Amino acid sequence: MGAGWARRLLAGRLLLLTNTASCGALLAAGDTLQQAWQRRQRPATDPQPARTGRTFAVGCSMGPAMHYWYRWLDAAFPARGLRSGLHKVLIDQLVASPALGAWYFLGMGTLEGQSLEESWGELKEKFWEFYKADWCVWPAAQLLNFLFVPPALRVVYINVVTLGWDTYLAYLKHRPDSTPSSQRDDEV
Repeated sequence: MGAGWARRLLAGRLLLLTNTASCGALLAAGDTLQQAWQRRQRPATDPQPARTGRTFAVGCSMGPAMHYWYRWLDAAFPARGLRSGLHKVLIDQLVASPALGAWYFLGMGTLEGQSLEESWGELKEKFWEFYKADWCVWPAAQLLNFLFVPPALRVVYINVVTLGWDTYLAYLKHRPDSTPSSQRDDEV
């Protein structure tokens, strides 16, 4: 029974649900790990389950986009092999990576009660740091994805690999010196 259930979750209509839930769960797990690390550095820091809930919601909102993005990439570049894999990596890095990074910062900012202007300011402040780190991590992971992972498992693979990345995103978003631009302006 276990293998049959797993097959159903990784195929057909349930694959979208699996991809959505795994995006939310692993983004929230990354946030939880980052908070645990932060509490080790500052023991007086309390856990923030509401923040983790917001992170889960943003991750779930990304799941369908990632699901259909990989379906489109596979349709646009159906061949398997190094050349096709490199094309997919390049397009993913130039299109999906900046879009999903913006989605994360704007989505989290909105759920945290920031105005669009504040969230946009934070995105502009942190984007290049995020994007440079992204180029260090994701091209190799994506090349392995496109060369060796079956299409139905691509989002799940990325979600598992992304646990460390999600921990970094939570750090970048919530590091102690991180204050939205408009709040700093108000303090001056």
